[in-house]
Amino acid sequence: MKPRITVLTLGVADLEQSLVFYRDGLGLPTEGIVGREFEHGAVAFFDLSGGLKLALWAQADIAHDTGLSDPPPGSVSFTIGHNVRERSEVDAVMAKAERAGARIIKPAQDTFYGGYAGYFSDPNGHIWEVVWASQFLPED
Repeated sequence: MKPRITVLTLGVADLEQSLVFYRDGLGLPTEGIVGREFEHGAVAFFDLSGGLKLALWAQADIAHDTGLSDPPPGSVSFTIGHNVRERSEVDAVMAKAERAGARIIKPAQDTFYGGYAGYFSDPNGHIWEVVWASQFLPED
């Protein structure tokens, strides 16, 4: 297996609400919800850097597709990291997320590794870390 991830899919309770949060609130580019013509197929894709895509798919549809039950997501099972180039961008992204309806989990502050970071959760409880750290600067 090659070390490559091309799509990160988040299970969401309300696809329309999540689309609004990520598209209108955070400003992520998308063509909107596609696949409505298929039972359990409605999904929204967002283009991220490096060819990575973020997908939003209803939790019930993921449960159907996998054959698993639909348990509530564990909020600390994983976090999604969004690295920024400048320390001040952390505060700007956190404020933008809060205006879009995110809940601030941990306000931005200095980290033990010399960076600056904060956490927010999206409307479905997925935790995002917004971080500036000189050793993890993203490429432009």
